[in-house]
Amino acid sequence: MDIKEKAELFRKEFQEISTEISKVIVGQKELIRDVLICLFAGGHCLLEGVPGLGKTLLVRTLSQILEAQFSRIQFTPDLMPSDIIGTTVVQEDERGRKVFEFQRGPVFANIVLADEINRATPKTQSALLEAMQEHSVTVSGVKHILDEPFYVLATQNPIEMEGTYPLPEAQVDRFFFKLLVEFPNNEEMNEILERTTRVEMPQVTRVMSKDKVIEWQRFVREIEVAPHVSNYAVRLVISTHPEKETAPEITKKYIRYGSSPRGAQALILAGKISALLDGRYNVSFDDIQLSAHNALRHRIILNFEAEAEGITTDEIIDQLLKEIPRVENV
Repeated sequence: MDIKEKAELFRKEFQEISTEISKVIVGQKELIRDVLICLFAGGHCLLEGVPGLGKTLLVRTLSQILEAQFSRIQFTPDLMPSDIIGTTVVQEDERGRKVFEFQRGPVFANIVLADEINRATPKTQSALLEAMQEHSVTVSGVKHILDEPFYVLATQNPIEMEGTYPLPEAQVDRFFFKLLVEFPNNEEMNEILERTTRVEMPQVTRVMSKDKVIEWQRFVREIEVAPHVSNYAVRLVISTHPEKETAPEITKKYIRYGSSPRGAQALILAGKISALLDGRYNVSFDDIQLSAHNALRHRIILNFEAEAEGITTDEIIDQLLKEIPRVENV
């Protein structure tokens, strides 16, 4: 199968998953698309929105569509790291001898829902650091490899701050995208009521195996990126660093810390998938810009002046996309 045929099949199966999710989730077309981009890019996703918008339902529906093991972790203040990754316990074998045995935690799944992740302490949140980056966990000096694909989707409520803990920067940076879940409009609200207040709830069917997900993740990385497009993603990320001489004025004025290199990686990988979905086999400047907000909004740390003036990271990214030229000035 050549690249054209594989790309066509990828678009077809991507759309099939989107269609199945839409049987349960009303609207949110862009959100569904971006969650699937995270999946096929091999990243993780942070969903932010007020309660009742279907964040948890979206993740659960995705797990039903994919032939993959699903696990839900309800993050609470009393949750311990061992409740996530597992622990070593003493067992008695058939000969009556005491042996140490590792009991796997809920992180050993293909799709892990970290529900209300900011309700757990930073110590507990850090239990996901190794898992999200290296797809493994280390307990008592022994490394345990997680099954592939491994996809963490975390939810958090941006309004309720009581009883919550801010996510450490190292934790936030491991999320490929941060997606904002918008409130539905009138038409969507009516459709939600129509679907959820009847006797029968919409049902979805399985579309793809986990082995196929891994295959598509590898295929995505085969898509070419021209040097000048890759350089644009690099310059976009570097423009978020106020200490750089070439930093725009808005960056120096409002940003305390800029994006890590993971931001550029996210821009490129998401750009590859956007190109495939658009029927192309190379990444364009528009593909990079399309994912800029999702890839960078959580990797930019604002200073006090920005917070005092109510400036958001999305507004800064909007301005950077206008100011940073697509082709580097020589």
